[in-house]
Amino acid sequence: MELNRTPRTARAKYGDELRLKRIAAKLTQEALGEQVVCSPTLISHFEAGRRLPSPDDAQRIDRALSTDGFFARWLEDLDTKYADHFAAVAELERQATLIQQFALSLVPGLLQTDGYARALFRAYRPNHRAEDLDRDVVIRTERARILDGPLNPVVWTLLDEAVLRRRVGGAHVMAKQLGRIADMAEAGRLRLHVLPFGLGAHALQESLLSLLGFEDAAPVAYVEGLLTGHLMDDPALVKASRTAYDLAASDAMSHQESVALVRAAAEEHEHGQQ
Repeated sequence: MELNRTPRTARAKYGDELRLKRIAAKLTQEALGEQVVCSPTLISHFEAGRRLPSPDDAQRIDRALSTDGFFARWLEDLDTKYADHFAAVAELERQATLIQQFALSLVPGLLQTDGYARALFRAYRPNHRAEDLDRDVVIRTERARILDGPLNPVVWTLLDEAVLRRRVGGAHVMAKQLGRIADMAEAGRLRLHVLPFGLGAHALQESLLSLLGFEDAAPVAYVEGLLTGHLMDDPALVKASRTAYDLAASDAMSHQESVALVRAAAEEHEHGQQ
């Protein structure tokens, strides 16, 4: 039976409850925004699960709705360590039974080693502190715990060859990163395919893409750019994204050939051949 229900995150449930409590209090989004000292648009984002209120905003919401600290207490249990555009995706990853990911230029976050992730975070920031880098590396690598189980989620990883060639963090870091990917592929933890440079244009050349499948909910798709991301649950958009993924995968190297190429690239990095 086809599943049409969109997977619900804790953020979405928080927003739904906020909307219900606001309606029960006979307040419009504009009226609640006035009492919380924020725009009605921000209230709309809270109710849609796209944003979370700050602790101060949550306290003002409780006062406006006479909810006795309900939203402030619940906020403490919600995961706020991710950027707003990615937080829902991180939560849905933990629910997914199937993850199909494509990376255009960087190793996907779920597969990054500490050294690779640290080098990326250092490059993103003109001014960085060691403690900030440590925190962000821990947050990113904690996501990979969903791969500790031997079966779920099933993971397919499609990489543009550019991912293998750009030396992030130096030769040793890059060699270790590619070695980890190859190890996981050979151990059966992920299915690996590479889109080689010689292929030329392919269906996913414009964007990172992740497809998430669930046991009891409809699939979603996620694309990301600089400081932004877009989670799609519209069936037509998800279907188009899956078609693009399938087209690119059909042009990719086989699993065995891809593992061999990743191993060879790791050796080239380790011996300074790039």
